[in-house]
Amino acid sequence: MPQITASRAGRRGGVPIGELSRLTGVNIETIRYYEKIKMLQPPPRTEGGRRIYGLTDARVLAFIRRGRELGFGLEEIRALLALGGPGKASCADVRKIAAHHLDDIRTKIADLRKLEKLLATTIAQCSGNRAPDCPVLDILDIRRS
Repeated sequence: MPQITASRAGRRGGVPIGELSRLTGVNIETIRYYEKIKMLQPPPRTEGGRRIYGLTDARVLAFIRRGRELGFGLEEIRALLALGGPGKASCADVRKIAAHHLDDIRTKIADLRKLEKLLATTIAQCSGNRAPDCPVLDILDIRRS
């Protein structure tokens, strides 16, 4: 992803949506969606109606994208942005949101480990013979178990 700088996203009076997409790695439809759900402020428009984005927009989009990469939901990211965004939020408030997210991740990991164990055990019991005697089908079909 290219470096987001004032010269790329702000000094020229902003950039159109396609350039913002290239700068942030966020596709155009997603940028419009974030505007629609008010995670990104509506940008000013040219006389021709084209959106023009600045450095702040690029930073917010990069923040959202990185938050999604870390598994945060949109509402969690919205809460982080509401706290003031990058560089402005209280660390204690951010920590609370992040700690809750970490708990969710740990719960999901524990659930996945249980599923892994069940599936591995079931596959080990599968002889590869006739379908009516297949343990994998048995755990998938409640009528068979």
